[in-house]
Amino acid sequence: MPTCLIIGAGLAGLTAARELTQHHWQVILLDKGRGVGGRMATRRIGTSRADHGAQYFSARTPEFQQLVHSMKEAGVVQEWNLAVGDSHPRFIGSGGMSSVPKYLAEGLDIRTGERVIHIQQENSGCTVRTETGTTYRADTLLITIPAPQASILLSDSGIQLTAHERSVFDTISYQPCIAVIAVLNQPSGIPAPGNIRYAEGPISWVADNQQKGIASDPITVTIHASPQYSREHLEGDLNEVGQDLLHHLSEWIPAGSVASYQVHRWRYSLADQRYPEPYLRFSGPFTMLLGGDGFGMGNVEGAFQSGLQMARALIV
Repeated sequence: MPTCLIIGAGLAGLTAARELTQHHWQVILLDKGRGVGGRMATRRIGTSRADHGAQYFSARTPEFQQLVHSMKEAGVVQEWNLAVGDSHPRFIGSGGMSSVPKYLAEGLDIRTGERVIHIQQENSGCTVRTETGTTYRADTLLITIPAPQASILLSDSGIQLTAHERSVFDTISYQPCIAVIAVLNQPSGIPAPGNIRYAEGPISWVADNQQKGIASDPITVTIHASPQYSREHLEGDLNEVGQDLLHHLSEWIPAGSVASYQVHRWRYSLADQRYPEPYLRFSGPFTMLLGGDGFGMGNVEGAFQSGLQMARALIV
């Protein structure tokens, strides 16, 4: 039975693992976090929820449309009518965006809390070591973490890249995002369907999670700072950053309505420059592929397609 290690249990890693497992591969996913999903993240606040990473997704390719249809029938996803002016519906996780990766993770061998710190190349495969001191071995390695993190891991492992491989890393760049989750003691003033998108200024996006359909009591609102604001304040005092962003939204969220708030840094929120192919195959003594939302069409659907295409490249 062929074996594969996957670094990163986001959408690309989960998709690749599902496809390989269905074709009788033995697959282990390793992720540094406490759960799966990466930026498809939902935070529980009491009996309520807030999506603080990816806010919604569309489905334009046949393979992803098929998966979304299955998830919709299973009650995992639902539509969110944002009236954005095109023919593609927007979908969200019915219990928050984390519902999607949790659904994809069912039946997979996933080891969370395992940050990979070293890759050892071998002629017949590879061995990886994690911060916990655990080692794993497999014939094949897929890396689905953000490209800047993958670059550091490969460098720390002493893996030499070709000029082409280095150029792929140079192609990919990410925008950061500071996210604020505000807990309210009264409804927000955000108009239906529960979101505001800003073209300029310190804020790019605001969503009322109650109107979105994933929050009950308490009411929660998610705020995404603009890329420029996030870059300028990424290393700043998060408490002050949260206060400043909430101040800019006083028209919709009066100061007296905010019971509490939390702030989260997304250093690699959106791949604004991507490598056009769905993955990169490295040269070397064993099979190693790199993919994720920095490849192909990007965003949620792009991460799915990257994972799917990596798996299919191995299966054939």
